[in-house]
Amino acid sequence: MSLLNDHRLLLGLRLFRGGLLFYTFYMEIHPTAETDKKTILRLYGKAREFMKANGNPNQWGIGAPNECSLTKDIANQASFIVIDKGKIIGTFALYHYDGNYLKINGNWLNDEPYVVIHRLASGEKGVGSFILSSICSRFRNVRIDTHKDNIPMQNLLKKMGFVRCGTILLLDKDNSPREAYMKVNSL
Repeated sequence: MSLLNDHRLLLGLRLFRGGLLFYTFYMEIHPTAETDKKTILRLYGKAREFMKANGNPNQWGIGAPNECSLTKDIANQASFIVIDKGKIIGTFALYHYDGNYLKINGNWLNDEPYVVIHRLASGEKGVGSFILSSICSRFRNVRIDTHKDNIPMQNLLKKMGFVRCGTILLLDKDNSPREAYMKVNSL
């Protein structure tokens, strides 16, 4: 069963610059279908390029995430896409547990059940904020991790009210360290 219960999440974001409306998003979140794979893999590639251009060449490196991880996410009903005007502009995976989060050099805000966001990628500005807002509006405890060099993601998480809780190690990736964040929402 999908953690988002296969419901659409709609949000109109109006971005203002100098008091003038310059773009409106009407985004929806849907479960990923097998037919979405090519587009998602392209989004992963764009995100990889963005990370490299912004001082983070190692987080996703060559080939990760990949078709294998995407297929696993889809099989687990954990992969989602963001659609705007009929076009896929973002993706993420959402799980209710991550074994990498059992040990933290630091402290989580609480030990209650949580959801964890992985593999967030977008092709448009504002999509990351939309994804985080949508998830935080539905779940009390939200966790996410990122590479120490992923400054744009760290800035987004802070802007969205996430708190840095410490460092976790990715057990399936040679204990590679990640900055761990959490947000507790009042629903």
